[in-house]
Amino acid sequence: QVQLVESGGGLVQAGGSLRLSCAASGRTFSNYVMGWFRQAPGKERDCVASISSKGGFTLYSDSVKGRFTISRDNAKNTVYLQMNSLKPEDTADYYCATGDSPRSSCSSGEYRYWGQGTQVTVSS
Repeated sequence: QVQLVESGGGLVQAGGSLRLSCAASGRTFSNYVMGWFRQAPGKERDCVASISSKGGFTLYSDSVKGRFTISRDNAKNTVYLQMNSLKPEDTADYYCATGDSPRSSCSSGEYRYWGQGTQVTVSS
């Protein structure tokens, strides 16, 4: 059974930084894509970033490009999202997810397993 557990969310002032972590278990972590998505109140869930199974390819949404960095440590079965220069519009619940492909993707349909989410609030 695949399990994903996010941590690292919280309250931060605009311009600050946070690092989210997602610990995975239940299958061979290094074989599969990992992604971060977010959902703000009243809005749809959107892709933030994705990383291929071995970490060689990443994708970012235009809204976070240059500010956020996705990475993974396959020895620790963990994916990270480093968030810098945070803005109030980054406020959302952040979810990590994994699918059955090794390729990076920002299509939510490619992801079969989802974590419970961690809340990020950026104050102005």
